[in-house]
Amino acid sequence: MSRAAIFRKIEAATAAIKVKAARPDYAAAITHAAPKLAGGDLLEIFARNLAAVSGRTMRSVAELLAFLTANKQCHGYCDPALYERVGAPLAAAGLTVETAYDRTRYDDYQFGITQASGAIAESGSLILDDERTSRRLAALSPWIHVAVLEPAAIHRTIGDALAALGASPNIIWVTGPSKTADVEGILIEGVHGPGEQIALVL
Repeated sequence: MSRAAIFRKIEAATAAIKVKAARPDYAAAITHAAPKLAGGDLLEIFARNLAAVSGRTMRSVAELLAFLTANKQCHGYCDPALYERVGAPLAAAGLTVETAYDRTRYDDYQFGITQASGAIAESGSLILDDERTSRRLAALSPWIHVAVLEPAAIHRTIGDALAALGASPNIIWVTGPSKTADVEGILIEGVHGPGEQIALVL
């Protein structure tokens, strides 16, 4: 088989699905984690469940600035669409904030600030997709990832988030910092992605 034929087969096998399968029916009462949904305020529920998986919720750029400077993380990337609200105040305080992500210099970025398309209160997860996340590598390679989120974009349950999935071919649910326990069952954070996951709710 020729190389061109092999690539045609790969492209056909990995092409985006034109029609999504219907969601299966399920009993919400037995699939939702009721203890994790205690409370009435979605932001409070989300923040509590994100903290339970070692993530952080922040409510202001000033709080983010204090965290970055205290940890000497002073060089990073910011989505150009978020620069006025988030990047410019950080740059005014003396941090180096780039709006063009250079993937050949991925080791240079200590933090990455990108837009989240949503969040899930039940699991403390952030939702990233290629339609709203300016640079996927900027969300996954720096030690600190800051996902900017609007309170109205928080879904109550995982089922609600599934029902609201958009058309993006690449959607990532991020539940706290990167973790692995592959080696002898020892949990290590920050191996395959950020070691600090921050939800900046503005």
